[in-house]
Amino acid sequence: MKTIENLKNTEIVKMLLGRAGAVKNAPATAVAQLDTYPANHMAAQLHPHAQFLKVKEIITHSADFKSFIFEPNAAKGTKHLAWFSAGQYLVIAINVGGKLYCRPYSIASSPRDTLAGEIRLSIKRVEGGIVSGYLLDNLKAGDEIIASAPLGTFTYEPLRDAKHIVGIAGGSGITPFRSLAKAICEGDEDCSLTLLYGSRTMKDAVFAEEFAQMAAENERIQIVHVLSEEKKKGCESGLIDAALIQKYAPADAPYSIFLCGPQAMYDFADKEIATLGLKRKYVRHELFGEYFHPEKNADYSGDIGAAYKLRVRIAGKEQTIDCAADTSLLRAMEQAGINAPSDCRSGRCGWCHAQLLSGEVYIPASVDGRRAADKEFGYIHPCCAFPLSDIVLDVPPVLYG
Repeated sequence: MKTIENLKNTEIVKMLLGRAGAVKNAPATAVAQLDTYPANHMAAQLHPHAQFLKVKEIITHSADFKSFIFEPNAAKGTKHLAWFSAGQYLVIAINVGGKLYCRPYSIASSPRDTLAGEIRLSIKRVEGGIVSGYLLDNLKAGDEIIASAPLGTFTYEPLRDAKHIVGIAGGSGITPFRSLAKAICEGDEDCSLTLLYGSRTMKDAVFAEEFAQMAAENERIQIVHVLSEEKKKGCESGLIDAALIQKYAPADAPYSIFLCGPQAMYDFADKEIATLGLKRKYVRHELFGEYFHPEKNADYSGDIGAAYKLRVRIAGKEQTIDCAADTSLLRAMEQAGINAPSDCRSGRCGWCHAQLLSGEVYIPASVDGRRAADKEFGYIHPCCAFPLSDIVLDVPPVLYG
């Protein structure tokens, strides 16, 4: 065994002692500029605090569905768009009527499009949606917005997912699959995609021509239109059930199922998929946005017509607002002009987590993405928590805005 004296003569100890001496003897003015390191420059480009964007072009698919193509707003400090993985989303922060709202939207363009200085968000009007309605009716070329870095895990991961993906899309849930399909065609994703695209009629199937062209040019992409209110040659009819999935899924190889669409689609599809016997890791859900109508759940015990008081503490300041039983705590804060942090708005990312100081809330089990520690120490996700009594909530300061 080496003695302490012998250890002092080893190369590693000499190096450590030399570094300690250099730090001790360095002048006080010789402070390292961390932002000069290449790794920090790269991190700032990949994971910016915020991206300042301008509307470059608007493509109108219908009065209720538009694609917004954004470019970097160099004047505000964003010179390059952050690279992303197909299937991720951006959070848009925008002022509507003097109140700041944050909403997540899936990226419809391919990662490679960022190298050309473009990123596309395809947005569908949501009934009663404050932000989607504002963007569709008011946003024009040249307008400026603030967006987050790319977020989300609805992405192909070779270590977890099967090489063949069966995508199930409904409505605006088609947008991340457009990104994935383009990435496959461009050689940036090494997987295959069979897309079951549910629409009411063929007229409602946005990007149908683009998908048809990609499928014709790349054998790893297949598009199957499933129409619920129209019978059309070459299309399936009805809903996307287990039998339809089995019809188009590989019979002799494992496959993953990726779902993106409205809450009602998930409620139906999940029951069908459960009969297929797939491993849990092979079933992936994109976040479908805010949760509505908690009273439809069998375990809901509240009074849906009741109104409660929500006392909000943010950075030492307090404000008491009204919150109806059918309104999430996050939405109530937004409606009152309180800027609370949020990203996915689906109970998963944890960015909005706040401490419940007093009161009771209802959290639907299907969107309760809290960690065990959050539950133990009284933290909740206000985006999917509904009041069952008066509430006192400690909320961290907002990130965007």
